[in-house]
Amino acid sequence: MELDDTICYCFHISKRKIVNFIRVHKPRVASQLSECGGAGTGCGWCVAYLKRYFAESQAGIAPDAAGLTPAEYARQRAAYIKAGKGKPAPGAIPLPDED
Repeated sequence: MELDDTICYCFHISKRKIVNFIRVHKPRVASQLSECGGAGTGCGWCVAYLKRYFAESQAGIAPDAAGLTPAEYARQRAAYIKAGKGKPAPGAIPLPDED
């Protein structure tokens, strides 16, 4: 995923914003990334990615999102929501249409 791709669909937070938040604020634990516009506090889908970006920053490596395309990321989030694992926050980016 590219820097301008959305990571937190509930609060419209891009990868760039998360990476910059980590760089500027130097959070001590991954849960402090919720201070970046509420990231990770909606449906919960992006929490694993936030933890990954935090861990990668602690290790001094560039953040990556497992090579997912934005469309695949959105489809996986939709499956997560439809499986009842999370509920999007009001105003969240809608789930993609079924293929």
